[in-house]
Amino acid sequence: MTRAQRPLTASEAAERLGVSTKALRIYEQRGLIAPDRTQSGWRTYQPDDLARAAQIVALRALGLSLGDVARVLGGDVSCLRAALTEQEARLHGEVQDLQAAIAKIRALRADLEQGGAGIASELLRLIDKPAPPLISFELPWPWGGERFELLHATRLTYITGPLGSGKTRFAMKLADVLPNARFIALDRKIDDATFAMSPRTQANAEFALEWLASEGAAITDPLRALIIALEDERPSAFVVDLVEQGLCEASQLALIAYLRRQSRDVRPIFMLTRSSAILDLECARPDEAIIYCPANHSPPIAVEPRRSAPGYEAVEMCLASPAVRARTAGVIAVRMSAQAAM
Repeated sequence: MTRAQRPLTASEAAERLGVSTKALRIYEQRGLIAPDRTQSGWRTYQPDDLARAAQIVALRALGLSLGDVARVLGGDVSCLRAALTEQEARLHGEVQDLQAAIAKIRALRADLEQGGAGIASELLRLIDKPAPPLISFELPWPWGGERFELLHATRLTYITGPLGSGKTRFAMKLADVLPNARFIALDRKIDDATFAMSPRTQANAEFALEWLASEGAAITDPLRALIIALEDERPSAFVVDLVEQGLCEASQLALIAYLRRQSRDVRPIFMLTRSSAILDLECARPDEAIIYCPANHSPPIAVEPRRSAPGYEAVEMCLASPAVRARTAGVIAVRMSAQAAM
């Protein structure tokens, strides 16, 4: 029996599908796939299992929730039509951007044909000139006054580091210097201000909560308050303190899936986290970023989500499962104040 014919293990199936083994387990838990088991209890995936899982992966790539996926696989394609319409609009936008880039290149070529090499060279020099940093600021205590530069903002940026590394102070400073950013603190409650939200925010929040519920999230007050804050249309960026605070594992997994599907919302979100459900390094995408705050108070660094990248192992060691994080909730690293340290 060849490798293509024999049943695949979970890791082999995940590799072939381009997802994590955790994703396959979630599909199984939701009844979307039913792999066989060996006598020793290991999951095995037959060709039919892989074909169905590939359908699920493709539907998830369109932004469908697990509930929507189940409905599509059951024959109800109404939600698929809406997802395809949204995907088509996004692709049209990308085509327009490419057409604009092609028009610029054609203009440069025409200029060169007319002997305007000097002008074209100047234009090329300006195109190649590195863009200035988005923001640059002096790091707060406990750092020693070093400067931090953020070259560009991705849709999702994870901020992590060990206890006492200063990541919360860093995040608060980031919220201060980012134009029109909102810092979402740990004390997330449904209060009077929540009920004064605009109709648009209310509609977006209701949609988000319905989507999260279909993903298996527990719709608790902490989750509801977080979603209402993130759906506020006024801020241009968000910085969230310990995004997993008060959320069970299912809710964390649903939340990060929801945030990833919101590609139409270009406002960046910076999230403090030490949960491997929120920052699953196997699932981190190229358009996401990680900022790591070292324990020795060296300046925060950007870490790419690949095993050979500098700082990857340090980030990996900071993260723990939601069950472990729940046991350490409320633990605070005690350090001297800035005055006592002087």
